[in-house]
Amino acid sequence: MSEILQVKNLKKYYSVPSGTLHAVDDVSFTMNYGETLGIVGESGCGKSTLGKTLLRLIQPTSGEVIFEGQDITNVDQKGFTALRPKMQMIFQDPMSSLNPRFSISQQIAEPLKIYKVYKDKEQLNKRVLELMDTVGLARRYVETYPHELDGGRRQRIGIARALALNPKLIVCDEPVSALDVLIQAQILNLLQDLQKEHGLSYMFITHNLSVVKHISDNICVMYLGQVIEQCRTKELFTHTYHPYTKALLSAIPVPSLKDKRERVLLKGELTSPINPKNACRFAPRCLYAREQCHNSAPELVDLGNNHKCACHFVKEINGL
Repeated sequence: MSEILQVKNLKKYYSVPSGTLHAVDDVSFTMNYGETLGIVGESGCGKSTLGKTLLRLIQPTSGEVIFEGQDITNVDQKGFTALRPKMQMIFQDPMSSLNPRFSISQQIAEPLKIYKVYKDKEQLNKRVLELMDTVGLARRYVETYPHELDGGRRQRIGIARALALNPKLIVCDEPVSALDVLIQAQILNLLQDLQKEHGLSYMFITHNLSVVKHISDNICVMYLGQVIEQCRTKELFTHTYHPYTKALLSAIPVPSLKDKRERVLLKGELTSPINPKNACRFAPRCLYAREQCHNSAPELVDLGNNHKCACHFVKEINGL
């Protein structure tokens, strides 16, 4: 079995005073062992909610999440406690995900203590130092506290905590967005090295297509809770079909004065995710929208080479 994760028609809705907010709406995809799936889209599209729902940090409204052949959607709390070591998360803001009263060694040792991995304190301390070495944290920081470190080192603590229980799947929720460019590169290279060494599978959530191009094997582009384009990473950057994805790619800065790339400027109002009607949610901002787009929602269809796109007029727009 090459698939570590299958997600089928996953939904997460919230009841709000004005109706029902569709945070994640009918999302389906698969992930393979040892690969990275990039989840991209602008802020508020449901990327982080999707990641947290997969790990049952948020209970899904409906759908299936099949991890290593087991449907974990309705597993009770006791059963999921046994699964938790295999599925971990690296959070976006390392400072808010760490306990300010715990030293670095206490932070990293916490999951090992919770799951009673080591009965001997000497073995526990040895494992903590091993994890610090693995993520590139100097041992001299072992008794320091989060506020004494910079963002890059704090994020390394979060990565060490995620690795502590030897997981198979790690959801990386914008792990480099709060870091400067140099530290971003260091963390991305670290994640790739760890993936090769331990055979990890990543779901990498980001709004930065340059980052996702560097680290991902496959990409899902999300817009207002739905996946609108899905394919291999190289395929997406070679053949971009959805108008929204084209706009995202056109916004990537190019370090060349000779490049005359045309910017795609999106205009119009965002569709409300509260009680959305049966229509294309991108239609109010789309340059190619027609009456059909406002009256029916497009399905995610395969255009060949396992490249899927949700657009009524995708073939006409791209001359397919």
